[in-house]
Formats: sequence, C-alpha cells, structure tokens
Amino acid sequence: MNPLAVYIHIPFCTVKCGYCDFNAYAGMDGLKRDYTRALLREIELRHEEVAARNITSIVFGGGTPGEMPPGDLTAIIDALRSSATISPDAEIGIEANPGSTGPDDLRQLAEAGVNRVSFGAQSFDSEELRFLDRIHSPEAIDASVANARRAGIASVNIDLIYGLPGQGAAAWDRTLQRALALNTDHLSLYALTVEDGTLLGRRVREGSVIMPGPDTVADLYERATTTLGRSGFQQYELSNWARPGHKSRHNITYWSDGDYLGLGAGAHGYLNGERYENVAHPREYVRSLRGPASGPRAAVSSASVPERSTAIFDWVTLALRLSEGFEPAAFAARFGACLDDVIGPPLAECEAAGLLQRDRRGVRL
Repeated sequence: MNPLAVYIHIPFCTVKCGYCDFNAYAGMDGLKRDYTRALLREIELRHEEVAARNITSIVFGGGTPGEMPPGDLTAIIDALRSSATISPDAEIGIEANPGSTGPDDLRQLAEAGVNRVSFGAQSFDSEELRFLDRIHSPEAIDASVANARRAGIASVNIDLIYGLPGQGAAAWDRTLQRALALNTDHLSLYALTVEDGTLLGRRVREGSVIMPGPDTVADLYERATTTLGRSGFQQYELSNWARPGHKSRHNITYWSDGDYLGLGAGAHGYLNGERYENVAHPREYVRSLRGPASGPRAAVSSASVPERSTAIFDWVTLALRLSEGFEPAAFAARFGACLDDVIGPPLAECEAAGLLQRDRRGVRL
C-alpha cells in the first residue's frame, strides 16, 4: 500500500501572536463543534482517494489544536481509521500551547493514539514571551512536558524562536539550557521572521521594533548547532534536531516529495503529483461542507499540477533542507533525467561559492 501522511488544520487560537501569519483565528470558539463536523464530512468525501493508502503519520496543526475538545480529536482519528489503513507504528502528533492542554486532556489524547506532542514554548525568558504575545510562563513549559511524559506520550518536542530584538548570546544560551534540562526528544528552532500583515510587521515598518541583522541571527543559529550537537541531538534538517529514534516522520514526508492529505480550513495537500489548497476562512470551510456537498473537492479552493521546472525546484530545495541532502540517482528516478543535464551549472556555482557539497554520497548543504 502506498504511504500517506495526513495533516489536519485546526485554525483556532486563544490569542493570535503578533508575529504569526498562519491561518489562525482568535475568538471563534463557538465554531469548534461545526468545524469538527465539517472535518468528519471532508474525511468521508475523501474516502475513495485514501482507501487504498497506508497512513504513516497524522498531525494536527494550527492554530492551537490542543485547545480542541479531546473527544473531537479522537473522533477525527477514528474517522481516518475507518477510511484508510493506519500503520500500527504511525506517528500521530498534535501541536499544543504550554499550560493550555491539561494532564487529563493529554491522557485522553494518548488513549486515542497520540504518540507525539509539540509544545510551542518559543522561549524560557518572560520578557521574550511577552514580546511574542505568548500567554504562558516558563514554568508552564516545564509542567506541560512533565504532564505529557506522565500521560505516556512517547515523543515530546518543543519549538523555540531565536533572532528576537535585543536577544543576545547569553539569553539564547539560557533558553537552550532550560530546554535541554527538560530532556525532550526533539527540538525545533525557528528564526523570527517579519511577515506582511502581522502586528510585528507593522511595528517594524513604524520603527518601534528593530530586528537584529542576519549575522547576529546566524551566530545564534551556530551556537544552537554546537550546543545541541554536544548534548546528544542529531540535526537532520535545517530547523530540527532529534534524539535517536525521534525524527519527525511526518515532516520528512514533506521534504522527501511524499504524498500528504491536507484537511481543514486553508490546509494544503499533495496527492499524485497535484497540489491543492482548501478554502481558508473557517466559516467558509464549514459552509462548503454543509448540505449537499459532494465529491472530494468540496472544500478545495485551488488545485494544479506543477510545471516540470517548478516540480524540480521544489524537489531540490526541499531535499536540501535535510542534512543528508539527496543522491543524483534519486533525482534521475523522479524526473527521468541526469541531474547535471538539468541543473548542473547552478549547482556548480553554488559548490564553488561554498554553499553546498557534492561527493559520492550526494548533494547537500
């Protein structure tokens, strides 16, 4: 059976952070039950497309899926189980905010099959958390990780953000050490980016926030790479470090050109060479799946098969995110052409500039 990853977008948040440009909304709690019904309907409509597939991972992202009623998330997992085969060792993960998903919720999720939780910690510094509009405390991160362990969730990740205004090496080192002290299985580190349409973007344009320069951000990244490497973590992707046996199989599917089904408002999917996107607004998504909605594309707003040049660009850039890079033979198998015949000159330029390496093991950054 062909493998398939499943991404389920839960767009609800208690507070939308000032730096966030994800498809997320605060103040829509009253829509949650209808949203769950719409997701169950979308799964039903997608049944024929996925019936012969082997689901290797399921991830609830957002937004803040950890704030959904655990019973609703369980119902969604059960619906997928009824529509397709879920691998016995499937990775089933959920994103959660520290302090917002309690011990009882985590136990119920573990009983439903959730075996991976990712906490959006972002920082262990109270001032940095306030700047990021996070509503949890550093102590809430500690408690949430402990609760996940007690619930029996096998793999625990925390997200951290670096490159904040005024963040120095000492502050970043303290956050890394606090994270390491929790003995989590996985760490995801992301540079703070300024996106159009966000509160942070407006503050930067107005001059009330001054972002650090690229050299400063690069120095913080390199400090993290050194610190985590000395602490038993393996970097397997540009932003991700794992202890042995705890790499995110779901995300590796994205970077390895694998098929994934996207469900929910604004979710993106990639099936059989076609990329698609669902309608973005949660209310519009719910409306699209009410009443006589028919066919697997009831909630789809756009879909296309990428042109060959786009597919090659996507494949190479995603594969290069992985520490292992890719082998020319894999490129040839995917595109039916020799790597050097297609993109040899730009690869040679990057190699000469020291931006990537090529040897008998393949091509990598």
